[in-house]
Amino acid sequence: MNHTESYRKAIALLEELIRTPSYSGDEDKTAGLIMRWLKHSGIDCRRNGNNLWAVNKYFDSNKPTVLLNSHHDTVRPNDGYTNDPIEAKTAGGKLYGLGSNDAGGSLVSLLALFAQYFDRRDLKYNLIIAATGEEENSGHNGLSSLLEDLPVIDFAVVGEPTGMQLAIAEKGLLVLDGYASGISGHAAHDNTNNAIYNAIEDINWIRNYQFPKTSNILGRMKMSVTQIRAGEQHNVVPSVCHFVVDVRVNDCYTNREVFEIIDANTKSKMAARSFHLNSSSIPACHPIVRAGIKLGRSTYGSPTLSDQAVLSCPSVKLGPGKSARSHSADEFIYLDEVEEAIDIYIRIFNEIL
Repeated sequence: MNHTESYRKAIALLEELIRTPSYSGDEDKTAGLIMRWLKHSGIDCRRNGNNLWAVNKYFDSNKPTVLLNSHHDTVRPNDGYTNDPIEAKTAGGKLYGLGSNDAGGSLVSLLALFAQYFDRRDLKYNLIIAATGEEENSGHNGLSSLLEDLPVIDFAVVGEPTGMQLAIAEKGLLVLDGYASGISGHAAHDNTNNAIYNAIEDINWIRNYQFPKTSNILGRMKMSVTQIRAGEQHNVVPSVCHFVVDVRVNDCYTNREVFEIIDANTKSKMAARSFHLNSSSIPACHPIVRAGIKLGRSTYGSPTLSDQAVLSCPSVKLGPGKSARSHSADEFIYLDEVEEAIDIYIRIFNEIL
């Protein structure tokens, strides 16, 4: 398939995906679209829930294997949209629509890449394509639920909007619920054990604490208190204050190590919602990174989370579009960004395959 035909087919699929709502956990219809696209391209695929995957025609278990992954679920549109979020409108070289940038452009570009190499006999690596759901809500029925079905993966390319630059590391995410306790009483009386005041002590520690290890790629850790709730009546001192902490974890720590440090330095009862969204990275000397650099791509560390967090193998995040457009009103991707992505993906893989 020539590049022009690959691009035409990719844009046609992207337009269909935009017109088909696929909020996290409800991606059945877009899964069907992708399955039909693969079959029409002569590619047999398998389905696990709303996750689709396929291997190259001449898969050889003696060869190392590369995973190509992106997601087909979206967030819900926000109130700032002036366009219809599912119209797939084209204007001024832009394709507008929910999921166009995050991460439809990456997904269709990776599908085009996979189709390009699907029936090649002479590959040095096996290829797996996985179009998965529940990325936006970090759900358990997305890529993480599929990994048991897949062959052993040596490294992965995760399609997300990076401007086709190489995100060779990504911060992990740890979400904590803090519960500060006190003694309930009438607000008119002396009460020296106010749950809100106790929470403030811990919140101030969280605000001011700096983890000592700084990553060369991802920089410092970042902690933010993002929610707080306490009390039901103005004249009653609350016995419990609940607050939520968002922690962006660099590659110097595991999520469990971070939790233990926070728990040891706070008086509130701290509970982690999960530990599985760890930071991820790939060595700068890895062949795919060297291939990208050879083609003029730059490297950086990404502060945003993706499905890289559930992978245990080295992975790089690479895709068309800009991260700042994700989840924004009137989301769009430039048509030539998709065309460029397909070309760059193929040129990078020509270097390593």
